[in-house]
Amino acid sequence: MFQGQSIQVLPITEPGTEGLVELRFDRQGDAINKLDARTVDEFRQAIDVIAAAPGVRGVLVTSAKDVFIVGADITEFGLKFQQEPQQIAAGVRESNAMINRFEDLPIPSVVAINGFALGGGLELALLGALRVMSETAQVGVPEVKLGLFPGFGGTVRLVRVAGLATAFDWVASGRPAKAAQALAAGVVDELAAPGALRDRALALLQSAVRGEVDWAARQQRKRAPLPLAADAVAAELAKALDAARRGAPHQPAAQTALETMAEGASLGRDRAIDLESAAFGRVAKTQAAASLVRAFLNDQAVKKLHKRHAREGRPVARAAVLGAGTMGGGIAFTSALRGVPVRMKDIAQAALEQGLAEADKQLARQVRNGRLKPEKAQAVRAAITVQRDEAGFDEVDCVIEAIVENLDVKRRVLAALEGSVGPGTVIASNTSSLRIDDIAQPLARPENFVGMHFFNPVPVMPLVEVIRGSRTSPQAVSTAVAYAAAMGKVPIVVQDGPGFLVNRILTPYVNAFVQLVADGADFEQVDRAMEAFGWPMGPAYLQDVVGMDVGAHVFDVIAAGYPARIRPVERNAIRTLVAAGRFGQKTGGGFYDYEADPAGKPRKTSSPAARALVAALQTGGARDFTDAEIVERMMLPMLVEAAHALEEGVVATPAELDTAMLLGIGFPAYAGGPLQYADWLGLPQVVALCEKHAAFGPPYQPTARMRAMAAEGARYHRL
Repeated sequence: MFQGQSIQVLPITEPGTEGLVELRFDRQGDAINKLDARTVDEFRQAIDVIAAAPGVRGVLVTSAKDVFIVGADITEFGLKFQQEPQQIAAGVRESNAMINRFEDLPIPSVVAINGFALGGGLELALLGALRVMSETAQVGVPEVKLGLFPGFGGTVRLVRVAGLATAFDWVASGRPAKAAQALAAGVVDELAAPGALRDRALALLQSAVRGEVDWAARQQRKRAPLPLAADAVAAELAKALDAARRGAPHQPAAQTALETMAEGASLGRDRAIDLESAAFGRVAKTQAAASLVRAFLNDQAVKKLHKRHAREGRPVARAAVLGAGTMGGGIAFTSALRGVPVRMKDIAQAALEQGLAEADKQLARQVRNGRLKPEKAQAVRAAITVQRDEAGFDEVDCVIEAIVENLDVKRRVLAALEGSVGPGTVIASNTSSLRIDDIAQPLARPENFVGMHFFNPVPVMPLVEVIRGSRTSPQAVSTAVAYAAAMGKVPIVVQDGPGFLVNRILTPYVNAFVQLVADGADFEQVDRAMEAFGWPMGPAYLQDVVGMDVGAHVFDVIAAGYPARIRPVERNAIRTLVAAGRFGQKTGGGFYDYEADPAGKPRKTSSPAARALVAALQTGGARDFTDAEIVERMMLPMLVEAAHALEEGVVATPAELDTAMLLGIGFPAYAGGPLQYADWLGLPQVVALCEKHAAFGPPYQPTARMRAMAAEGARYHRL
């Protein structure tokens, strides 16, 4: 009846199915189904064919893939979202008018949901009169995680099918629902075992055709206003809005969706969908949508690189960690958890015990949270072998060194380690500040040596910088990348150099902070301004959490590597506090004072002692700064340094740079990373702001390439 590249319509030929047709999603040349422009157009054609065919009495909607439909093709968003909001809304409204025709067919339809039905996939499933779901499938509308919300009538139909509270929760949270949840919510009508799904859905369709199920009433319910009093809608909305504002203050999608759903609840389907389309057009133009969509595309690009490295690297079946403690224990736990057994060696029994305690703590947390069964936790624990010698190191594929951050010690230990491992074993140093080439100097096989900078705490932080030294072989890099990815991390390959990538770009940000404070800024106001901008913690609080003695050392090493641009700040508040023994949370005081709350966690309070120490540095006295001025002075040096890093080839692509900054230091998600933020502002605006603050020196001087890009209207990320 119809044969497209994504959709087929064919008659069902089983006995007793006369007049029934199957609309099958089967995207050719792909493992999944998605709603790209071609598929949506073929859906239109399929509806035309079904509507025009004589004798059709019912439609069964299925997927030939392991999933139903995973959502829209996000790669198509870039150019679409360059349109004005009214144009975006008009396009969405036109698509909705087309797909509504399926819901309005004068025959019953049953959708068989056999796997993930997410975003547009669930929205399409909701067009059917009835839905049967595999017990192993999941459904949901995760668009809020891209700064968007459902635009194919999902907000309208979910309200009418599942009720206001459930619809609010699903749309605003973006969380997927398993089969039992979907059934309880009324989103699906029946569940079936995976192997019985099609038969069960077909039987339900036959029942509807025979008039045993009032399918027409179900379709009509989706076209009618929701029978709820206005005050009940308002109360539900107020509760949902409060949660949305607290959860994502810089991401307006959830709030806009909730308000649109509440307003549309009292309207008929077509008017409510018009509201949804108009609101979608507005939200698509927000900074959060642009940045979160870009972050998703960046993530996909990075994963493709990981697959390439997996092909080119040496598989790591057995690993070792040299140096225990909290960091070594975290690495060992993460490796064992992901199925790679690991030996953990340290010369000090106390350090081994600390490393095991870290692994045991993480395993207990996994069991407590229901992520691991006790027997699985025991198996993970058994995959960690602790030892004080290097027995068995000749059998491992990769050794991660996590000892003290001292160049001489690392050189001595790693040179000795080479004699205990196989000739092809990759040795990786978990260093945060020392150059890989410097550490590798005494090694006999520097081609096997690479950096793997894990961020602390290892079980929580997803980023690993894989550092390529000048003599590191491509295979060693690929082996480290593949191993990190197998551990569930996001590895980003960077070139060797002071601070590598993330800490290098962070250093001018910290320098800008201490300069602001020296110029008279209130450090507590700076924290409030940067947290309001979207950082998880302000720069003063960050120093306290990291430990100022550690942070000061790392930033000094990095600054020394770029003396022309990252210069020491006179009257440095961090140095002053360190000299006074105020290292941060670990000493009970830094920029703030700390005491344990009832749960044992450190609680910060304003510190008169710290404020007095800082005030003594402000020789010009205290000064008032606007929050906008604070943000400009803090963020611009980071954008400039990111541009330098990209131009120097420290990282290969803007996608990798922005991904690293989002994952490594919590760069505000709605801003998307330094280069995406520069794209959002526009390079002409970035250059103009740099010129506005040029008196503060080299950190605010844009590169020649930035100026050229500004003149050309160029961007770092392609649309």
